[in-house]
Amino acid sequence: MMTSRQFLTRATPVALGLALAACAGQREVARVAPPPIMVAAPPPARPSLPPGATPGMTIPVRLADGSYPTPNRALSEAATLWHLRSALNVAALACRGAEEAGNVARYNALLTTHKKTLATAETRLSAEFKAGGGDWRDRYDDTMTRLYNFFSQTPARAGFCAAATQVLAESATVSDGQLGAFALAKLPELDRPFTDFYRAYDAWRTGSMTPVAEPAAPLVIATSAAAPTSAAAAPRVATPAPAPAPSLSAPSAPAPAVRTPRLEVDPAIFRME
Repeated sequence: MMTSRQFLTRATPVALGLALAACAGQREVARVAPPPIMVAAPPPARPSLPPGATPGMTIPVRLADGSYPTPNRALSEAATLWHLRSALNVAALACRGAEEAGNVARYNALLTTHKKTLATAETRLSAEFKAGGGDWRDRYDDTMTRLYNFFSQTPARAGFCAAATQVLAESATVSDGQLGAFALAKLPELDRPFTDFYRAYDAWRTGSMTPVAEPAAPLVIATSAAAPTSAAAAPRVATPAPAPAPSLSAPSAPAPAVRTPRLEVDPAIFRME
């Protein structure tokens, strides 16, 4: 017969094992976190292609100061005035919509009110080209062609027409003696829609959401009478140039939905001896 002491001696290892098993069940086990799920970051937003732009199109190369070369830089007083007239001529020919008839009428009024001042500006501008020697008339014609090509660029048409409509409206209150100062102040406004388009296209081309802003510097009045002869400052575009026309006839009857202004050319304004 097993004595109580023998029972306790044999039962102790079993009890000890059960106790240890119970303790093991209560012990905390370190938890290992699962590895993070790697999700690719979305690509950076890219600016939209500007309206009217096409991939691979050629625009002027931005200058070191962040601006763009245009035909309206470093002009003499006479050239500034003549470039303003040329820009408004293109607007009267090319801008359509609700403001078309009003633009044509205001452009004709500008030609009538400031006929003498404009003729003087054209004569002085011709003299600047003549002073350069050589075939000045070819240089003059080339410069005017580039100028009309510039203002005729279709991608910036909407902005240009809006600016020209505003300038034509303001021109109604300009006296003849103030036209030169008016041209100096307003020509940059007619130039800006094109440089804005260049900046937007450059932003799309480089993938930048923040295009480099062009310095808001006024147009420079040349200190000498020499006419610009370099073609480097002209934008590299190849749009057909409309023939310069100094006068447009205002519509005498309600116009249809789409109408092209009829030209009335006054050769005296463009004649250069």
